[in-house]
Amino acid sequence: MYADDICMDYSDRNRKVKVSAWVKAKTPKKFLEYNRKIYPPQAIGEEPRPAFVCHQKTNLKYSPKKLWYVASFVRGMTVDEAVKQLSFVNKKGAVFIKEAILEAQEKAVMGHNVEYKSNLWIAESFANKGMVVKGIRRHARQRMGEVRYMYSHYFVRLEEGKPPKDYYKRNDLTPQEQLDAWMEQMRKRKITNSY
Repeated sequence: MYADDICMDYSDRNRKVKVSAWVKAKTPKKFLEYNRKIYPPQAIGEEPRPAFVCHQKTNLKYSPKKLWYVASFVRGMTVDEAVKQLSFVNKKGAVFIKEAILEAQEKAVMGHNVEYKSNLWIAESFANKGMVVKGIRRHARQRMGEVRYMYSHYFVRLEEGKPPKDYYKRNDLTPQEQLDAWMEQMRKRKITNSY
């Protein structure tokens, strides 16, 4: 039995839509809902909330493991710097990410009240696994092997303002202070079922 054999007709406002029983929606929906969130008004003297925009590119014909390296490369950069750096990255995923960042930048200016398009930085940048299409590869002696064609989703969140000095927030303690803190933590341990 093939997917074409198991099809149902649904009428949607006077038009027929053919939907396969095996086909599911393969695109994520929740990440873009952050764009529709409405925040309460801010109090006087409260630190202003920076504008942000979330954007995604779905079902890219590229492995998510390979896309992850490029996605984590641009985290914490300004948009202009990320586009400049991605122009020199010799990977197929760099093209996808560069397009997504430029689309998100345009979206921020047009629909999210961002005044200057160069005043944005990349707050989040990550890749997820998309659909996997399985195929067959012929081997010797009439044997078959499985081939997996990987797809991936890319997500980016741009935020207004200047990027932080250190995005990954490394430990501010000196090595000796780290050792002292660890020793103190070890001394405070409690052995279970003891006094």
